[in-house]
Amino acid sequence: TMRHLLFVITFGLALCVSATFAQGGGKAEPDRISFAAGQSSASVSGSLRNGREMEYVFGAAKGQVVTVYNPTKSQFDFRIYHEEFFSEGDFDSSASYTFEVPETGDYLLTIRKKATGTRSARFSLRLTIK
Repeated sequence: TMRHLLFVITFGLALCVSATFAQGGGKAEPDRISFAAGQSSASVSGSLRNGREMEYVFGAAKGQVVTVYNPTKSQFDFRIYHEEFFSEGDFDSSASYTFEVPETGDYLLTIRKKATGTRSARFSLRLTIK
């Protein structure tokens, strides 16, 4: 079935950690966002101080639609990166951002605490891939 195929693809991608995201300078490897069997969304949460970032990596197949939901947009922004398709440009402060996956592979999701309000705060973002 299509759901089984999607699970196999997602599981396979989870096993293949791309060298694209090898970090230098003692920077920690990004955490992989994993999806429960049969689920199309997953949430990440944590706490960051002003100006600090947290990185996650997720796998997606060409043609899938990815949506990032950011209910904490007043405190946090985010960006999606892939060396061939997304530049390391500006962070997005939208409540949600959707894109069609241009190529099967790993994508980097970076969350950043804005330098506003409290010095540290908790974030919670949801990633949906359909």
